[in-house]
Amino acid sequence: MAFPPDFLDELRTRTDLSGLIGRRVKLTKRGREFLGLCPFHNEKTPSFTVSQDKGFFHCFGCGAHGDAIGFVMQSEGLGFPEAVEKLAGEAGLTVPRRTPESEAAAERGTALRETLEAATGWFQEQLQSAEGAAARAYLEQRGLDQQTVVAFRLGHAPAQRGALKRAMNPKGFDDALLIEAGLIKQPEGGGEPRDYFFDRIVFPITDRRGRVVAFGGRALNPEAKAKYINSPETALFHKGRLLYNLADARQAAHDTGEVLVVEGYTDVIALAQAGFPATVAPLGTAVTEEQIAELWRLAPEPILCLDGDAAGRRAGYRAAERALPGLRPGCSLRFALLPEGEDPDSLLRSLGPQALREILDAALPLADLLWLEQTEGRAFDTPERQAGLRQDLRVAVRQIRDADVRTGYQAEMERRLQAAFSFVPARQDGRFGHRRGQRWSARRPVKEGAGPGVRQSPERLRHRQEQVLIATLVNHPELLADHAEDVSALELANRDLDRLRRALIDLVAREPTLDSEGLRCHLSEQGFTAVLSRLLSRQTYQLGPSAKPDTPLDEARETWRHILSRWQARTTETESRRRGDDPAMGPSPGAHENDMP
Repeated sequence: MAFPPDFLDELRTRTDLSGLIGRRVKLTKRGREFLGLCPFHNEKTPSFTVSQDKGFFHCFGCGAHGDAIGFVMQSEGLGFPEAVEKLAGEAGLTVPRRTPESEAAAERGTALRETLEAATGWFQEQLQSAEGAAARAYLEQRGLDQQTVVAFRLGHAPAQRGALKRAMNPKGFDDALLIEAGLIKQPEGGGEPRDYFFDRIVFPITDRRGRVVAFGGRALNPEAKAKYINSPETALFHKGRLLYNLADARQAAHDTGEVLVVEGYTDVIALAQAGFPATVAPLGTAVTEEQIAELWRLAPEPILCLDGDAAGRRAGYRAAERALPGLRPGCSLRFALLPEGEDPDSLLRSLGPQALREILDAALPLADLLWLEQTEGRAFDTPERQAGLRQDLRVAVRQIRDADVRTGYQAEMERRLQAAFSFVPARQDGRFGHRRGQRWSARRPVKEGAGPGVRQSPERLRHRQEQVLIATLVNHPELLADHAEDVSALELANRDLDRLRRALIDLVAREPTLDSEGLRCHLSEQGFTAVLSRLLSRQTYQLGPSAKPDTPLDEARETWRHILSRWQARTTETESRRRGDDPAMGPSPGAHENDMP
């Protein structure tokens, strides 16, 4: 029995090869592969390898080799059709039966692919034509070189009604086929079909095997209703299952052990050009469960690069929620939080690949994002609210199907609760306990990212004030010239922030006309990229909105002075208490002038 190639591809993709073989062979992870004793011949030294990424097994002793279907055939003595049916049942796939309808559908799929391939070539030709000048200029402005444009097969849909139809019809691609391929559409009120992509840069979208199945389009006209559009869903294209650049990222992910997830096409292309080829993007939707499963086939801990705004955080929260049920040992997600107002493409252009590399290396684990989601913007100043947080975390963690991972998350969330609130889990008698000498209280701070509403310790409050002070200076360097003496006199408790303060003073003294972007570029070159990423973040702006780069200078200056005076007063009070003085009465008689802040 012949099975459609697309069905077999889907079956292989959905089958966890190491899990399948691991039922019969004890496998040990060795780098990107698994190693075990061959089940097909007797051996004492393991020579049987399983490559999850490439989808095959191989024995260096007896030469046994194959994919998931081949393993079931060899290990269980089944024929090809029986092995396919067995794996399809486990994967939840319906085995297609050979019928006149299925054969017609297969032929139609071949015709659709030929149509899409021909359209790709035509779009590429238009980009290089006189009509494509504006599109080429836009791509050059985005920093994409000709080699990258060719590698990603970028094209242009001209601002000429019916141009694609007129080019494709004479080649044997009729209107019905073009409509089915998502290239033209029939107006609701009737009339001539219209081009689906008009006056747009065109991005071919491929399947796992690199075959074009759809397109994305970026509007060149700033007045266009939709900046980005994708092809409609077709027999070949299901946007919730595919990832942009998946085919080309597979090998790169295998080589590096890393895969990056960004928001859009241009981000993917810019990162690939900058030396991050294992980069993919969802297709205009939030990351789906199917896409997360696809990502785990590429790398054990994909990194989601989140834009530095509220929408970026919400996208991260949705991805974390969808990933929770499928977490398993060794497979999770990490989240790289970009500075406020930056996306991967803009960060590359302003700060360079090394800056992005440092942010990726500092990516947060999924547990951190879960904690942030559950605590952001909430107050925990009563026992009931604290217990509510604990209950919400329990509900979230219960979604994890793998028992070992679920137990680990339960322990981790309990540890964070204890650190935040001195919370002690229930005793055997079912009553909640407390650490000796402590009460339910919000005076103990929630860990970083818990949001406002929790009283801050003096040390935490001082650190937050220091962050807002320095973030305001980075985003509004004009304040440095006006308050150079005050900035020079600051002695910040946080070493990284104090180093950054000194670097700011030196830079502005040498180049007083630097704007904020130039300042950040110089600071990144001096090794402050990671510090800036943490500093120019949502958490800082949440506590000090005036530090944001879009705050009017007068407002930023007034608020900065106010925070500085509070910081100075609190520092004086802290020092006085440390020496045993009464701040209202001045220093003790034995205090020296050098002891004063």
